[in-house]
Amino acid sequence: MNELELKYGCNPNQKPSRIYMKDGSDLPIQVLNGKPGYINFLDAFNSWQLVRELKEATGLPAAASFKHVSPAGAAVGHPLTDTDRAMYFVEEEGELSPIACAYIRARGADRLCSYGDWAALSDVCDADVARYLAKEVSDGIIAPGYTDEALEILKTKRKGSFNVVQIDPAYVPAETELKDVFGITFEQGHNNFEINEALLENVVTENKEIPASAKIDMIVALITLKYTQSNSVCYVKDGQAIGVGAGQQSRIHCTRLAGNKADNWWLRQHPRVLALPFVEGIRRPDRDNAIDVYISDEWEDVLADGEWQRVFAKRPEPLTREEKKAWIAEMSGVTVGSDAFFPFGDNVERARKSGVAYIAEPGGSIRDDNVIEVANKYGIAMAFTGMRLFHH
Repeated sequence: MNELELKYGCNPNQKPSRIYMKDGSDLPIQVLNGKPGYINFLDAFNSWQLVRELKEATGLPAAASFKHVSPAGAAVGHPLTDTDRAMYFVEEEGELSPIACAYIRARGADRLCSYGDWAALSDVCDADVARYLAKEVSDGIIAPGYTDEALEILKTKRKGSFNVVQIDPAYVPAETELKDVFGITFEQGHNNFEINEALLENVVTENKEIPASAKIDMIVALITLKYTQSNSVCYVKDGQAIGVGAGQQSRIHCTRLAGNKADNWWLRQHPRVLALPFVEGIRRPDRDNAIDVYISDEWEDVLADGEWQRVFAKRPEPLTREEKKAWIAEMSGVTVGSDAFFPFGDNVERARKSGVAYIAEPGGSIRDDNVIEVANKYGIAMAFTGMRLFHH
């Protein structure tokens, strides 16, 4: 099959729409279920590149959760902790497959943004993934293969219309990319830049100790950024992107946005959040929304009389600003990556408030000395990669 007709493009008025191979070859995908749309495929092909490269770089199963052509989360397949199971609403008992753990962690980083996501897996989708995904609101999935049981489960989702795409893992894109904007064609080489540990050797700070686990986190951050709309900054802990700041014109706004998401991820692990008394039968999205508001400064919106009864069996006491600040101060061992250099030390100042101990960024700012000085002040180990990772 050389081409696939789509219902419409980005918007319903943008017709006709299709994906096809300019060289006349077959598309490297099969649609096993559903009818993916234009944006679905943008998410699918970007997310597949991310998880494929993450698996190649780390040797670990990898997954991503995409929305509007940027990752809401990405992760490698470390086993789930008891806290992970609680905060990501994992109902399955017993040990889960590594690829299932990877997707659960990828989606769990920012469950609000992952609502209606596109899932991507580096490995064959198994029943563990399918059973978890069946409970979530999602648009579709791309993977190099599916077990019979997984495919049977996924085909029942969304009244049988859930989008399931299988991609040929051996497919290699053309070296040159073309893109039309306003009738004008742009040409560039495909971004084949390989991200691996060798990229992290130029440690420019006084603290040069970067453990193996932090190097994996740096790789997760950088590969996530490679497929995130720029400008972008990514916070990572234990092989899981916990805060992605995408598409901001200001670098510090990326750092703040991603840092705030990382803080929210950490707040969701607070014992009082994990113990929130939800009403019986609450929908997963309603639970996610309630938690997000509860840990925010707008907590009154969910705890006001007449409101809390919709989601809680008993009205919980709010977390005070001081309690939240004290809890966030306990976060440590976090890595941050940036798709371009930090122009000022204020990015480091903001990052360290979210427990950042390691930084990977290209370097090259005329104020690199100031950025290094601030990192040294907090004992942060920082590697200059020398490579910008803009993505548009």
